[in-house]
Amino acid sequence: MGVTTNASEVQYLPLQAHALGVPAPSATRVALTLPDGRELSALRYGTGGPLITLLHGAGLNAHTWDTTVLHLQLPTLVIDLAGHGDSSWRDDADYSGRTLAPDVVLALQEWTSEPQILVGQSLGGLTAAAVASTHPELVRALITVDITPGLDTSGGPSALRAFYEGPTDFATRDELVDRAMSLGFGGNRAETERGVFLNTRVRPDGRIEWKHHFAHLAAAALATPAPDAPAAPSRAILDSSGWDDLAAVTAPVTLVRATRGFVSEANADEFQTRLPHAQVVAMDATHNVQETAPGQLAQLIRASVDSPR
Repeated sequence: MGVTTNASEVQYLPLQAHALGVPAPSATRVALTLPDGRELSALRYGTGGPLITLLHGAGLNAHTWDTTVLHLQLPTLVIDLAGHGDSSWRDDADYSGRTLAPDVVLALQEWTSEPQILVGQSLGGLTAAAVASTHPELVRALITVDITPGLDTSGGPSALRAFYEGPTDFATRDELVDRAMSLGFGGNRAETERGVFLNTRVRPDGRIEWKHHFAHLAAAALATPAPDAPAAPSRAILDSSGWDDLAAVTAPVTLVRATRGFVSEANADEFQTRLPHAQVVAMDATHNVQETAPGQLAQLIRASVDSPR
């Protein structure tokens, strides 16, 4: 396991903590070399063994959870899924939940010492379900955020598709911030600048590029469409095998439905029918609940931590 501290990626944390009136936790970047030579990266927040592990959605990274982590004020592990953040891209471009799950299992075995409250948003939710179904000893409770198996997110905002399928490299981060804001992303420029900084990197030639693989796959598929081209990012979570994974989970299961997100009331009803012992909680939020309702989501997660074992 490698351990590094990157001051630039946590530069925003003190200001965010100050705005919320809470202490800023310590944040340490850790890395694990996987059996196939890829690297899996994660952030550990707080001191002591993690009680909670968070998994992000497609095209995001660990920092999407920063505000939720500040609300939690508990030791937390936040993983960059393969192909995202500081974790290696997959050569086969397979980013289905079941394919990503073994990486998370190894991470939990390496970086945690007790069963986790495992929380996954969107693609991270399907990954979390696959982990919980195959390794129940690692998961104390499962919370999936605005995702159900087989959900077709390709009908999401056209701006999101345009953002994925647009240029993958830019002269400056300001250029990318301008593009993001022109398509309606980010509440204000400061928030957008933070998101862009944490989801991009500088190439050796000085150009700015997305960290996540999905943008590059989408752009390549758009440029040279072919029957065997990698699936578009919005199709990566369509695999309905997640229902089998959820049915096999022995830990308590909760679905968070964002009322302005991708999971409809009908989707939530199907979830409840298939998993009658699961809890379904609706929150007034967009698909990225961890960004638009972080306090409410953190409260739900804390309740799982505080519940009797």
